[in-house]
Amino acid sequence: MHIAFLLREYPHEKLPKSAGIGTSTKNLLKALVDKGLKITVFTYFQDKQEVFQDGDITIHKIKLRKYPVLTWKLNEGIINKYINKIIKKDKIDVLEVVDWTGITANMNFSIPQVMRLHGSDTFFCHLEGREIKQANFNREQKALQKATKIIAVSQIVAEKTNTLFNTNRDITVIPNGIYVEDFQPAISKRQGETILYFGTLIRKKGILELAYIFNDLIQKNSNCQLLLVGNDAKDAKEQRSTWEIFQETLSAEAAKKVNYLGVVNYDRMKELINEVSVCVFPSLAESFGMVTIEAMALEKPFVNTNYPWAEEIVDDRETGFLVDPKSHAEFADKINLLLTDRDLASNMAKKARQEAIKRFDITKIAIQNITVYNALITQ
Repeated sequence: MHIAFLLREYPHEKLPKSAGIGTSTKNLLKALVDKGLKITVFTYFQDKQEVFQDGDITIHKIKLRKYPVLTWKLNEGIINKYINKIIKKDKIDVLEVVDWTGITANMNFSIPQVMRLHGSDTFFCHLEGREIKQANFNREQKALQKATKIIAVSQIVAEKTNTLFNTNRDITVIPNGIYVEDFQPAISKRQGETILYFGTLIRKKGILELAYIFNDLIQKNSNCQLLLVGNDAKDAKEQRSTWEIFQETLSAEAAKKVNYLGVVNYDRMKELINEVSVCVFPSLAESFGMVTIEAMALEKPFVNTNYPWAEEIVDDRETGFLVDPKSHAEFADKINLLLTDRDLASNMAKKARQEAIKRFDITKIAIQNITVYNALITQ
């Protein structure tokens, strides 16, 4: 079986920086290769045309051509023609695409098309209360209609997508996953009372709420420290560095206890999770929290948002705490409880790891995806 994926991002040194979608997709592709599938990745809007290997996975970079007018539309045709040529040449059976901005809205393929819902622009605009660009909405709606089969990474993104686009598509929910054996807890490495946030520094991830939360927390526990890891995004509202806004929001006392490392590689990230005491995920807009299941697998206690996507992953007060990130004092209280009650923190973390092993093992999740692909090929 030969499956191709059309993606805007993919983690590789020859490609631009990748976020959660890239990481979750790469986990899946490696697991599919392990199951004997042949995998091709098409990445679009790239700096040059190139084909290279990432182990057993073939990567096609499709160059963005710039024109005085109609750049998007003309590139759609170029991407479509190129992929169809490779489909025929390499005998690809199924093409999987993402929902973001509806890149395939005006494309036609001779093979079944799976759309995986990671969260469209329409979906995130709805969660954040922002106005969606009409062109993006139209493309995403049209691309959704063209998909032969739809997979969603969470129930909430499945339900919201059907509602927002006024459709009633049959959507199969298959969560993202990780190689749980690559996430081995090292409790002995825990140092001091350090809280870790990892992910993009961006308003929708609740990073500015975290500044207020930490201001409250430092009043309760002057020994704690906050470590931030991730890419600094330009804030959509103020059009400047989110890290700068975060620093301005901190109290003078809290500012002394914050350390920002920027971006680190995946292996170093796992080490950092092991070293800290508690993780925090105050996200305001999410389709699925990859960072949450990584912390769970590393047996790390955490406080998460109480919004629907987190409720699908976390059992409140059993595998983690769920709190509204806008309730700053309550969020800070739960962090401090995990810092000071070691037995409680340890018990919750152990349950979280068992849940990660049970539900988010990518080797098991890969089989669910293969079942979908097989059904399409059979049809």
